[in-house]
Amino acid sequence: MNTAVSESPAEADADAPLTDETIYERLVAAILDQRLPPGTKLVSDRLAQAFGVSRTRIHPVLVRLANERIVTFTPRRGASVAQPTVEEAREVFEVRRMIEPRLVALFIANASAEAIQSLADCIHDEEAAHAVGDTVRAVRLTGEFHLRIAEGSGHQTLGRVLRELVFRTSLIIMRYGTDAGSVPPATPACACNEHRRLLDAIRLGDKTEAARFMREHLEQIESQLRFTQRPAGPPDLSRLFGPMG
Repeated sequence: MNTAVSESPAEADADAPLTDETIYERLVAAILDQRLPPGTKLVSDRLAQAFGVSRTRIHPVLVRLANERIVTFTPRRGASVAQPTVEEAREVFEVRRMIEPRLVALFIANASAEAIQSLADCIHDEEAAHAVGDTVRAVRLTGEFHLRIAEGSGHQTLGRVLRELVFRTSLIIMRYGTDAGSVPPATPACACNEHRRLLDAIRLGDKTEAARFMREHLEQIESQLRFTQRPAGPPDLSRLFGPMG
């Protein structure tokens, strides 16, 4: 399972061929970076124009995103970035609390020293992002931390489930993580010190404590959500995905 944080368009190689995978990764990055907020309409013609490709190249990418529940297709309205409801948000965290304690226990049993160091590196990057005020990148690295635990656990099925849930969580935080009309919060929804506490338990090989910390950690994230909707104007797709995006 590839759990690497997707590059933003500015980080991508401008000379790289624009494959379907590249289009997919750039759309995912734009969604996770909050440049395409929940509810944004994804019109195939406009996306095709923005990427400089045919419309037939865009549709399969949108279908893939829909299968991952990042995008929603609505009859007669087309595709848009998913907008998780309050009930869906509650369900996502409920399922995460079911599976992630198991994943962290498996991680302790199966992970290599390199996998444990990878978690430490992810926390370091997350702290560095907060230090410079890059809250968006910090939120992405929060998800990356959890995905690395899933990858190191060796449980491929639960890992695939968690990948979808992490994407959904990012959408939930985008929609419910701040008050209406405000910018991303200065206080992270997923605090670095909670990740460090988890890492300490992992290094000690304490499966019981690690599982407990994981449940408490996810409860804390959910408790910080504010279930109010925020209006957002539609972004300029050409500016996001065009040659100068």
